[in-house]
Amino acid sequence: MIINRRNSKLYQLFYKMNRFKKIARNKSFLALVFFIVWMSFFDPKDWSTIASKKEKLKNLQESEANLNNQITETRIALSQLKTSAETIETYAREKYMMKKDNEDVFLVKPNE
Repeated sequence: MIINRRNSKLYQLFYKMNRFKKIARNKSFLALVFFIVWMSFFDPKDWSTIASKKEKLKNLQESEANLNNQITETRIALSQLKTSAETIETYAREKYMMKKDNEDVFLVKPNE
């Protein structure tokens, strides 16, 4: 009985291992693997740092948008305070708990 060596599993395993050894000895392949490992883990601008900085940038942009909204609301309130006496009175009553001479103020706190 004749055994065909090229079809045996052991031959195919050795063939694949020899192919891998040839590729692993290739200088270009080694340089590429070294470059990928270096850029992934050791470089100051590695991928995890870039991802965390993008997340921080996103949070800062959201914060900037919120602060811009607060600035516009404050400007609107300031312009109303500059023009209307009723607005000044309402603001003083709500913020500083001021009252007129002939009235009493009762504070009601909601149940939490």
